[in-house]
Amino acid sequence: MYQRKIPIDYGCGLHVAMEVVGSKWKFCLLDEISKGITRPRDLVNSINGITKRVLQKQLSELEFHGLLGKTIFAEVPIRVEYYLTESGESLLPLISAVDQWGLGFAPQLKAILEKED
Repeated sequence: MYQRKIPIDYGCGLHVAMEVVGSKWKFCLLDEISKGITRPRDLVNSINGITKRVLQKQLSELEFHGLLGKTIFAEVPIRVEYYLTESGESLLPLISAVDQWGLGFAPQLKAILEKED
């Protein structure tokens, strides 16, 4: 099993937050699930660029940290749906604020990247 080389600094909120939601896709996943897209197949289709393998890993991590819950239906084929827990829902205002900042910064980033080329 993986052994962490540098322990988590539980006295720093940023370290804790980055441990839990610090990845390319977790905010996108939480946002899409909050909008009602709950099945893995639909999440892959709604998030441009995510692979099935990465999706499963990110969903598992979010579930492990208590931000998502999972319902498994006893059907053939098995149906799985994810939902936000209370902790996951508490992140929605932060996700919305980051989304708004990103939309506002997008023109500036586009200009910066175009200069680079």
